Amino acid sequence: MNKIYGYIRVSSKDQNEDRQRASLAEWNIKPRNIFMDKQSGKDFERPQWQRLMKKLSLGDLLVVSSIDRLGRNYDEILEQWRIITKDIGADIVVLDFPLLDTRVSDRNLTGIFIADLTLQILAYVAQIERENIKKRQAEGIAAAKARGVSFGRKKMPLPDNFNEDFHKWRLKEISTKELEERCGMNRASIYRRLRQAGIPLNSYLQDAFLLNDSEDE
Repeated sequence: MNKIYGYIRVSSKDQNEDRQRASLAEWNIKPRNIFMDKQSGKDFERPQWQRLMKKLSLGDLLVVSSIDRLGRNYDEILEQWRIITKDIGADIVVLDFPLLDTRVSDRNLTGIFIADLTLQILAYVAQIERENIKKRQAEGIAAAKARGVSFGRKKMPLPDNFNEDFHKWRLKEISTKELEERCGMNRASIYRRLRQAGIPLNSYLQDAFLLNDSEDE
């Protein structure tokens, strides 16, 4: 029996997929047949997309809300479309563009040409939009840096009691675990801050921070 599948993609974990789910709801697709990735559309190396491709069979139907939910890479969109419609023999419906509905069986040569041309144009637009997004992000980061905005993980200041506790640790009066607890940092963070501060660490001290001491297990 032929099955209906749905595919949803958002670019990041904090983006909302409700609009796509609402558009798929009208097709009464079983929840287990809806696959969703929270990942960039730059390629098709996405876990749920790969699972979906293994499920699709001859005569099945794949429903997506728009072409850019498939991806934003021109060549790969066309290739995945070919695999689904030609190699697998499944159909695709793109909800926001009625021309992209491979179920239409009475198309003449002109209709097929227009549909193929439409797919190429929309795939091209999807990739251009991705490139524009990346460009705007790069420009925004550059402008922020010019204003003095810093990026990356904020450095944690060493606590006021660090010198005293570190001295006790070097004398083996306290364990590495106790030093971590007193500083409120894990050993990797402490080691990194010591290096940033230019405090010399011999091989013994490096090993103590980078390896688990038996007394801390």
